[in-house]
Amino acid sequence: MMLVPSFRLRDAGLRVTAARVAVLSVLDDSRDHPRVDQIIERVRRSGVSISTQATYDVCEALHRAGLARRIEPAGGPARFESRIGDNHHHLVCRACGTALDVDCAVGEIGCLEPSDAQGFRIDEAEVTYWGICPACQNETAVQGSAA
Repeated sequence: MMLVPSFRLRDAGLRVTAARVAVLSVLDDSRDHPRVDQIIERVRRSGVSISTQATYDVCEALHRAGLARRIEPAGGPARFESRIGDNHHHLVCRACGTALDVDCAVGEIGCLEPSDAQGFRIDEAEVTYWGICPACQNETAVQGSAA
């Protein structure tokens, strides 16, 4: 069970502010790894006033404190999530940019262990699975059938 955002902020040594609580709550409630503009929209929808710069500042503070993870899919804006402390991976849609969590691959999987770690002690592997999400597949199918 995840602690209330204000307790997690205090435990991480961060001052508890309405903006930080609101952003962390949005990240806790989001499955889609929101972009900063989406975080702003969701925070404001919750009734908390927040500027664009404050949102960037809060996201960076949460990231530095280890309360949020920033993922940066190639060719897209940074996205944030509060699922931290495990070695999960991501599914990213090439069409709309949606990013979702996927637990680590299981079984005999190639490319998760480097052929030569060159002295590094590996503690994490980031894997991004790229493809087309179901919503974009359906949209493409609908557009194709209308033609």
